[in-house]
Formats: sequence, C-alpha cells, structure tokens
Amino acid sequence: MTKAATKIVQDEAACCAPMTEEALSAGDADEFAAIFAALGDPIRLRLFSIIAAEGEACSCNLEGPLERSQPTISHHTKILAEAGLIVGDKRGKWVWWSVSPERLKVARQVLGAD
Repeated sequence: MTKAATKIVQDEAACCAPMTEEALSAGDADEFAAIFAALGDPIRLRLFSIIAAEGEACSCNLEGPLERSQPTISHHTKILAEAGLIVGDKRGKWVWWSVSPERLKVARQVLGAD
C-alpha cells in the first residue's frame, strides 16, 4: 500500500469525497484504480467474495470452490493482497486470508456507498 493509501486508511475522516460529489485527484485515481483493477477479474472477485463471506479462508480450501489450481489461487491472492484488499496470516504451511475492512471502507467511500 502506498503512503497516500496508508494515510487514508489511518485517518478515515481524511478520505476523499465520493466521486458523485467531487472529481478525484490524479493521485487518488491511481490509488483507487489499483483496487478496482484487482477486483476486475472474475476469479479474484469470486475469491474476494468467498473470503469476505467466511470472515477468513485458508488457501488450502479455495481450490474446490474456484475450480483452480493452488498456483492460480496464489497468483490471485497475491494481486488482492498487493491492492490491500486482503491480508494473509501464515499458519504452518498455509496462509489464512481475511478482508481488510479499512481498505474496503475506502473503496466504498469513493463510490459513495458508505
């Protein structure tokens, strides 16, 4: 996550106005584009929804529902994690994923959904 995104997450009141109220700055547009690009893939969107619905999910349990191999799951979780949408907790040889509520809130605010 960039310094700008970290600042937004740390100071919820500092988040930009929704796009319906004010145009995004170039920096905010770049930052939010990364979030929406990560969710723009159907596999990643499904992966994100599974993790969000379960509260947390082990990488070991994602192959079946997504009908994808473990390397593919790893690729997609990496992209979601780089966008700050999910965070991983390594337990033994597996990573347990959960949604970053702060980052999700930022996405909702920019869309005017919060």
